Amino acid sequence: MREIVHLQLGQAGNSIGCKFWEVISDEHGIDPTGRFHGDSDLQLERINVYFNEALGGRFVPRAVLVDLDPASMNSARSRPFGQLFKPDNYVFGQAGAGNNWAKGKYTEGAEIADAVLDITRKEAEGCDCLQGFQIIHALGGGTGSGLGSLLLDKLREEYPDRIICTYSVFPSPRTSDTVVEPYNCVMALSHLIENTDETFLIDNEALHDICYRTLKLAAPSLGDLNHLVCVTLSGITTCIRFPGQLNADLRKIMVNMVPFPRLHFFVPGFAPLYSRGNAPYKALTIPELVSHLFDAKNLMCACDIRRGRYLTVASIFRGRMSTKEVDEQMFNIHDKNSSYFVEWIPNNLKTAICDIPPRGLRMSATFIGNTTAIQELFRRIGEQFSVMYRKKAFLHWYTGEGMEEIEFTDALKNLNDLISEYQQYQDAEADATIEDEFDDNDVGANDD
Repeated sequence: MREIVHLQLGQAGNSIGCKFWEVISDEHGIDPTGRFHGDSDLQLERINVYFNEALGGRFVPRAVLVDLDPASMNSARSRPFGQLFKPDNYVFGQAGAGNNWAKGKYTEGAEIADAVLDITRKEAEGCDCLQGFQIIHALGGGTGSGLGSLLLDKLREEYPDRIICTYSVFPSPRTSDTVVEPYNCVMALSHLIENTDETFLIDNEALHDICYRTLKLAAPSLGDLNHLVCVTLSGITTCIRFPGQLNADLRKIMVNMVPFPRLHFFVPGFAPLYSRGNAPYKALTIPELVSHLFDAKNLMCACDIRRGRYLTVASIFRGRMSTKEVDEQMFNIHDKNSSYFVEWIPNNLKTAICDIPPRGLRMSATFIGNTTAIQELFRRIGEQFSVMYRKKAFLHWYTGEGMEEIEFTDALKNLNDLISEYQQYQDAEADATIEDEFDDNDVGANDD
């Protein structure tokens, strides 16, 4: 088995994480007490990826729940699936991080970091073959960004050959109430660039747009947003959890999706997304699913895809369907929109198919795109950071926790380097001279 250890950090991380466990427990037929009530052996075939089996056939999630504020831990415990988690795996401080990255990284967070690492180590040692870690956190607050950065550094040091995959909620001025979000986000991004293997960016602004425009929800609650994120997470992890015709695990996704080590930020998406009233009037076909998949309105990042180019794309289909038809549709999309894909990576569309559909749907698809358009998100947050930093606004909250000012300029420089790297590969053309050399060599070989 290739197991995954799951960590959820901070208020946002815990509310999304608890919802994620509800969704996948339901898919595997696990009830809130950890007992199996499924109707298929396939549900149990790879259950060890996320669950440990305890006494009496009870399944326990391999999850570590962390927050510096005990309030979100209490709400996690009181949820329907709160009894599923091991009581020892709740780790919390008393003071909270107060939306301060430095508190999460250097003071409050550093106090509980060793306890978190001990539990993570125990979970990792209980695995037969650890595939990697997945971390759910938000980049705007103090715990998810600050403590998240600290744990990433330590995990990378301790497990250099294991995959570290993060689902990071990107802050949006439209949905936030925290003025120092740009500081927290840029500081955390600097650590994500250095220490993760794959990062799925989930943008709050895009989630709100999907709820308003596509799902026609007048006042989307946090529960609605979390559900959207969780169906995507469930889709991305499908092939790890269930057997299928074509498979993609974390390492395969990484090898096929990351052409350069620093460019590992992905835009996730999900299809089909309908409002409740419209669903009965739609006949779901593979062509429709594929066109939905590449529709910018269904992507979880608020960046204009048409302004960038795809380096690589992976799509994970769920449900009984013809592999041939899926491949044809994907080829057609690539063919019609070839200008939006870089030409110097041939065959940069990866497809995976799993036979088991999600609850309530006949078929669905999850999209993972590595696109240069994501630099829009980074530019947006970088500009907000610069505007405040020029005036040295709010800096004393960070330096008071033992941070140096140079860390701010280093983090911004790191982000700007990443943006220019994306821009460089967006503008790169396939090198004609190399192709000519190959042609000459082929001719020479044929003459012999």
